[in-house]
Amino acid sequence: MGQGASAVLLNCGKHQQQQQQQHGYIQQQQQHTFLQHQQVHQREEEGHGRRRRWQHWRQEDWHPRPLAAHAAHSPDSTTLCCAGWGSHNDEIKTSGVGGSIAGSSGDPAGPAAMSSGGELTVGGAGGGPVLTPLLNYDPECARMEAWLDEHQDFVHDYFIRKASRHMVDMWLVSHALPQNVGSGAYGGGGAGGSSGGEAGANSCGHSGQPPGSRTSSGAATPVRKISAHEFEKGGLVKPIVTTIDGTPTFLSPPAAAENVAILAKVRRKSRTELKGLDERQLIFELVKDICNDLDVRSLCHKILQNVSILTSADRCSLFLVQGDKESDNRCLVSTLFDVNPDSTVEEMQEKEEIRIPWGSGVVGYTAQSGAMVNIPDAYEDPRFNRNIDGKTGYKTRSMLCMPIKDSAGEVIGVAQVINKHQGQVFTASDEKVFESYLQFCGIGLRNAQLYERSQLEVKRNQVLLDLARIIFEEQSTIEQMVYRIMTHTQSLLQCERVQILLVHEASQGTFSRVFDLEVKDLQGDDAENRTSPFESRFPINIGITGHVATTGETVCIADAYQDAKFDPSVDENTGFRHRSVLCMPIKNTAGKTVGVVQLINKFDNLPFTRNDENFLEAFAIFCGMGIHNTDMYEKAITAMAKQKVTLEVLSYHATAPREDALRLMKLKIPSAQAFKLYDFKFDDFSLDDDGSLKACLRMFLDLDLIGRFHIEYEVLCRWLLSVKKNYRNVTYHNWRHAFNVAQMMFAIITTTQWWKILGELECLALLVACLCHDLDHRGTNNSFQIKASSPLAQLYTTSTMEHHHFDQSVMILNSAGNQILSNCTPDEYSRVISVLEDAILATDLAVYFRKRGGFFAMVKGKEYDFKKEENRVQLRGMMMTICDIAAITKPWVTQKQVAELVAGEFFEQGDIEKEELKITPIDMMNREKKDKLPMMQVLFIDSICLPVYEIFAELTPELKPLLEGVLENRKNWQMLANETMNKDRSSINNNNNKNNNNNSSDANTAVENAHSI
Repeated sequence: MGQGASAVLLNCGKHQQQQQQQHGYIQQQQQHTFLQHQQVHQREEEGHGRRRRWQHWRQEDWHPRPLAAHAAHSPDSTTLCCAGWGSHNDEIKTSGVGGSIAGSSGDPAGPAAMSSGGELTVGGAGGGPVLTPLLNYDPECARMEAWLDEHQDFVHDYFIRKASRHMVDMWLVSHALPQNVGSGAYGGGGAGGSSGGEAGANSCGHSGQPPGSRTSSGAATPVRKISAHEFEKGGLVKPIVTTIDGTPTFLSPPAAAENVAILAKVRRKSRTELKGLDERQLIFELVKDICNDLDVRSLCHKILQNVSILTSADRCSLFLVQGDKESDNRCLVSTLFDVNPDSTVEEMQEKEEIRIPWGSGVVGYTAQSGAMVNIPDAYEDPRFNRNIDGKTGYKTRSMLCMPIKDSAGEVIGVAQVINKHQGQVFTASDEKVFESYLQFCGIGLRNAQLYERSQLEVKRNQVLLDLARIIFEEQSTIEQMVYRIMTHTQSLLQCERVQILLVHEASQGTFSRVFDLEVKDLQGDDAENRTSPFESRFPINIGITGHVATTGETVCIADAYQDAKFDPSVDENTGFRHRSVLCMPIKNTAGKTVGVVQLINKFDNLPFTRNDENFLEAFAIFCGMGIHNTDMYEKAITAMAKQKVTLEVLSYHATAPREDALRLMKLKIPSAQAFKLYDFKFDDFSLDDDGSLKACLRMFLDLDLIGRFHIEYEVLCRWLLSVKKNYRNVTYHNWRHAFNVAQMMFAIITTTQWWKILGELECLALLVACLCHDLDHRGTNNSFQIKASSPLAQLYTTSTMEHHHFDQSVMILNSAGNQILSNCTPDEYSRVISVLEDAILATDLAVYFRKRGGFFAMVKGKEYDFKKEENRVQLRGMMMTICDIAAITKPWVTQKQVAELVAGEFFEQGDIEKEELKITPIDMMNREKKDKLPMMQVLFIDSICLPVYEIFAELTPELKPLLEGVLENRKNWQMLANETMNKDRSSINNNNNKNNNNNSSDANTAVENAHSI
């Protein structure tokens, strides 16, 4: 370790000293310097300098300084390069100190410079720490870095010319993830830094990030009962990162080589130095050498090299157990074979893997029995396989095999040493040392395997999340979705063919579609442009796929020709031979089998393993959800297309013919006075249909809506005809009712001159709303729709009919030839539609009851200002109500006739409720209670009509005639109600008298009968 490390050590306390001594990071000759630095640090910590110096590390105001800021520094600024500070680009800049301290000076002036107003900046060109560690950070490198910092233009030009794609990718990845920058005031190596990443962070006892900061939490799986807060303990990185091409992915980038960095910083003792130690010291040194290595291959290599030192063996091999106890495929796999003291991990990786069956040979026997085997002469032992020497050209003489056990006593591997030096045999002392060392190795190896397994589990989850993202990011066609699944399945599970067969809905044993993908398909010229798989190219092995489809069982076959379910005829004349087969059902969320996925021929003639089954099972789950969602999506698209066609047909039939509009255009339009449109007592009984249409045209003309909004006269005529056509021929809520409501709105607006308050847009919207407010009314109310569970009630949960009326209004307004708002600006159109919707929904009496309290209080308190939108909204809603129920204000003859029409429609609904819904209707809709109509009208007036008309009479005197009409009609209905009540009383009295007379007659008859007897 160079003297430049003193700058880092200066910032570490007693805890760092203990940690670094434990990991072997400090050489003995640096101890004196370290103690001096510790004393300096303690003195600094006693004062407030430490707090001032590091206050910018607090989470709320810590920001890495971008590299661009470095070039803007003054030329006389000092650069203090820190070995192990996070990367070779990390630096501490101070001002006012001449010269350059580049690690070789050894002068611990860093803290003094910092306390005198220096500034700490961390990061490279992107302002963040760089992951790639700088190994062997010597003074020459430090001077070179200082020169590069002073020549930024050269650095930029050099990077543009010489940087590789891999370097750019690594830079992007390192800046896409939240990194551990350092350990705050304590210094030390940052994550991925030159001090060895994780080890550097641990050297100060911190997680490698500024004090008070928190790591990014991982995404919690919803079905697992775990809080996202739990993931903060592990410091998980962002779940989604972005690749260089901008594609989001769950797959995290390759982690920094922590173990390689540790190897670079930790100097392993030479064989000569180890020989000078006693047995206890030797075991301690070798155990310390492996305790921090979590890479299985690197750890195994260390174990073997250390074993060769302990036993003076020429070569060593390590075999790890693969497979569960109950598995028939359990074996021993040579992680490293024929390791010698001078070999490297990279050289060992190039050797071919050797598999030894469980219980076979010397190694298999050792693993099975759990006992040590010491063979002085290998060729004299029948368990020894001489073919190995024939292949390697190396002659085995003596051999010592020892099982490696974990803390539970389970055999997890076998270590083998061969040929003790100088032709000797392995002694009992070798056995003892060998056994002692392997006890520690078993624990370390188990930890490394658990770590490797956890990393693989993380990677597996990332793969599955990425698959889920790919499947669900775009709901398109079943072909595209299946193709994405098949390509990922083939790439991950490494097989020659993938087939996905969709089960026929009518028959579970047959398939409606068969998709197939071959590895050659991904290598063709059209592979990049292909978006769907091939179909029905290969024969279907119905024996296996049919079995899986009908039973829902998974089938895994190592040799297809040895299984009775396989039909060999599928390979005839194809040039293809089935070997291994893995077939699994695809199920939807309801557990029903919707398809089958089949993998054929794993690469390298290997059988499909349990791990392959696990992966395919997860793929099948996603595939099932994807197929189900895509199927639902396609059905939704089809339904939308059908709906669109239906709307087009309905729109065509709902639109009035152009000929009728042309005819209406030619008619003469009388004046409003001639129609009596300004009169609150207006009635339409004398008008025919053409008369009502002409009266509507007159209202638009007198309000100047045609000229103001540039409405084409032909379009207006056709729109009116279409609106009239879309009213059903029901007893009351028909076109005539809508026309009367519009006339009352026109009369109110003109009489009160509220058109000045409302403005032209709102007047247009209100007139349109009155004419359309009951479009397509079926003669039944909202309550009936809910009781009958009609489609309208399923579509709209509140104000059912009113929402339907509004939708019909918009449909007609958007129909060709009926677009009276086509010349409005976009803002005007949006405003009209908004007011139109509010106005139509306001005709629901439930809305009226909900909102009238606020309006009544506003008017009584004189707190209204109709320049405010919220006040006008209330006014418009109440205006729609008084226009909708305005029949109650008409002269008595008109009111009584309209009331009978309303009652008739109500009775028709009551009849339907009794006959179809089998329920008893309320009195208002019960034909048997029609004699109670006058009293029900009185109650209707008292609860609904009188309050709102009294408020409007108070609001403006011009509307008092409406209140007077209501009061007059109430008096008349009360008289009818009283007459009805008197008739009922007379009827009751007559019935009582009749009953009394009958009783007297019966008594006289009884007396006469008695006398006759």
